[in-house]
Amino acid sequence: MSGIGGIGGGGGVQQIIAMRQQIIDRSQILQDLHKPQGTEAAAAPEGPAGSFTDALKTAIDIVSETQARSSAMTDAYQRGEVTDVASVMLARQEAGVAFEATLQVRNRLLSAYQDIMRMGV
Repeated sequence: MSGIGGIGGGGGVQQIIAMRQQIIDRSQILQDLHKPQGTEAAAAPEGPAGSFTDALKTAIDIVSETQARSSAMTDAYQRGEVTDVASVMLARQEAGVAFEATLQVRNRLLSAYQDIMRMGV
């Protein structure tokens, strides 16, 4: 018997450990990307509308950039330029999660707008 799921010996374990480390590294990079956003929003005392608009635009730009990077990596994989399927799948998952989060924010904003429009004056 040659291991679990056809993964043989220490080589498979080393690959899993390496993929885990890549995920941890990318998670740290994502956390670092989000830190400056909070300081920019706090440092901009333009008023509620300006800072909210800027924060929303920045978030949408980051989602767009993430999706573009994912698409570029997928295309490169299909052309045979990228051989690390784990990094391609991770980029696709990051783009999917970012889009889903943006969609949820949009739904909440739309719901809040509809609640405000239903209020009697």
